[in-house]
Amino acid sequence: MELKRVVVTGMGTINALGHNLTETWGNMIKGVSGAAPITSFDASKFKTHFACEVKNYDPLKYFKKPVARKMDKFTQFAMIAAEEAVKDAGINLDVLNKDRAGVIWGSGIGGLQTFKDEITEYVQNDFTPHFNPFFIPKMIADIAAGHISIKYDFRGPNFATVSACASSSHALIDAYNYIRLGKADIFISGGSEHAVTEAGVGGFNAMRAISTRNDDPKTASRPFDIGRDGFVMGDGGAALILEEYEHAIKRGAKIYAEFAGGGMSADANHITAPHPEGRGATVVMKSAVDDANLKPEDIDYVNLHGTSTGLGDLAETKAVLNVFGKHAYNLSISSTKSMTGHLLGATGALEAIASVMAITHNQIPPTINHFELDPNIDSKLDFTFNKTKKREVKAALSNTFGFGGHNASLVFKKFEK
Repeated sequence: MELKRVVVTGMGTINALGHNLTETWGNMIKGVSGAAPITSFDASKFKTHFACEVKNYDPLKYFKKPVARKMDKFTQFAMIAAEEAVKDAGINLDVLNKDRAGVIWGSGIGGLQTFKDEITEYVQNDFTPHFNPFFIPKMIADIAAGHISIKYDFRGPNFATVSACASSSHALIDAYNYIRLGKADIFISGGSEHAVTEAGVGGFNAMRAISTRNDDPKTASRPFDIGRDGFVMGDGGAALILEEYEHAIKRGAKIYAEFAGGGMSADANHITAPHPEGRGATVVMKSAVDDANLKPEDIDYVNLHGTSTGLGDLAETKAVLNVFGKHAYNLSISSTKSMTGHLLGATGALEAIASVMAITHNQIPPTINHFELDPNIDSKLDFTFNKTKKREVKAALSNTFGFGGHNASLVFKKFEK
């Protein structure tokens, strides 16, 4: 069968760099770090005292108090990002066929704060079971997709993807596939996460996965640098409107880029560590480029997973060389996590937005906080260290890899009729 074309017609986000798309991209190309001391709880007893929290966040600016109380913050972030994306896309909800409009949303954890709060209260009340009736609806990872579909009356496919840090990339791939198979016209897709909590920070500290550079939070996320000591946690949400090409053209939508291909693979190696030679990462990038009917040399920019962990950074750079060969040295590559932190299940959607914006504006967002390259990493690769670079970007690839060995890669390209 002939597959439909899929385009991006709207985007929205809230994260440590901004409460909307314009703020986020503006700070990204300036090379701003979103890391700062944690404000949402007392982190002084933890090994890590900082994160990339959403700055100056007040839910009452977005929701009435009774509504906000029924949502974990990860769902609030989802609703905020989705609303911006819907407005950005200029969708006329009154004429849209909502039976063919869906929501697929990713979160690696879901309502972690809600779970912690309810169990804490249970213990503090001598194990007397007086649980909040909204405990379960606030906590479950699929509830964000449910809230979005209810708000917009989207009655098409509606579910959540959970694959750790690859969750929102898998959500986008699922939405892309439904559209190109002709099973839907339009999707709100993306991801959100609120894991900068006592349980989140404590859990990742126990794994020794996150940075403890408390004396200098802003430079703590140092992908590919010899001095890196783990990733920096981030909060937020990111949404993209994916739409069937003819459907978008018919309604006169502006089109940011074409969603050209998606790849999925598994490392089949370890619950938290990547395959040391980048086996799964190699497979997933090749799969995505093939799915887009492109050749490796057609890719201009790769938004790396680039978490700032020793094993992950090495494995990914090996995979880039495996996939692109000599063309790897013509690529611009960067890790925007150096600025946004790692949004776990939301990171794929936020980095998809960064990739689309790189195509739209012909600018490569930088990898900040570079001081000295890890000598085990090929110094001839262009990591776009510390400063935004201008270049034409006809096609971009975005990587996300999750605990459990879950890998997803997305390919976007300049839109041409």
